Amino acid sequence: MRNQKLTIVAKIVAKPEKRDLVKKELQKLIDITKAEKGCINYDLHQDNENENLFLFYENWESRELWQTHMKNTHLTEYANATEGAVEKFELNEMTHIA
Repeated sequence: MRNQKLTIVAKIVAKPEKRDLVKKELQKLIDITKAEKGCINYDLHQDNENENLFLFYENWESRELWQTHMKNTHLTEYANATEGAVEKFELNEMTHIA
């Protein structure tokens, strides 16, 4: 499984009063991440009924390349910019099986 493709599903729930800030900061991550080595896709979604709920659906060539992504400065900058603005964050590492 070492070089197997990895799917990431990241669920971010913004505090209602901070939704626009969180959305703006999430959008800043898209182009820079798509240019990273190993990124197959990096798609941001917003729930149709709960505007505070955002979801990234990502695919990476390998877990190692995703881990490199997770150490990049733009993610630290996002975390600093949205400190106290996110109500809940959930991340799932997944493997495509069919």
